[in-house]
Amino acid sequence: MMPGDKKFKTKELSSQINSARLSFADPEDMLKYLDIEPGAVSIMGLMNDSGHDVQLLIDEDVLNGEELGCHPCVCRSSLKMKTKDVIGKFLQATGHEYRIVHLVCED
Repeated sequence: MMPGDKKFKTKELSSQINSARLSFADPEDMLKYLDIEPGAVSIMGLMNDSGHDVQLLIDEDVLNGEELGCHPCVCRSSLKMKTKDVIGKFLQATGHEYRIVHLVCED
């Protein structure tokens, strides 16, 4: 998860998580692990990841915000929730942990 005003650079994230190569998930894998389709990727999809196969990475700026927005597993609507509730209640209920990353915001 990252703020919408940051550009995603795979090289920047790869070095932080010690991954030689990052790529976006195939639509089939998104359906298999999160039961969501491209365009609707959301933290809410973790409720469908009962095998805990997906690792959640959260940019530190998301955690510093009072609220966060996401899709409810469909791209036709959006949710705005308190960050502390997503981290403290939702993730706890799904049994998922997260890793904090630092992504640079370039102006």
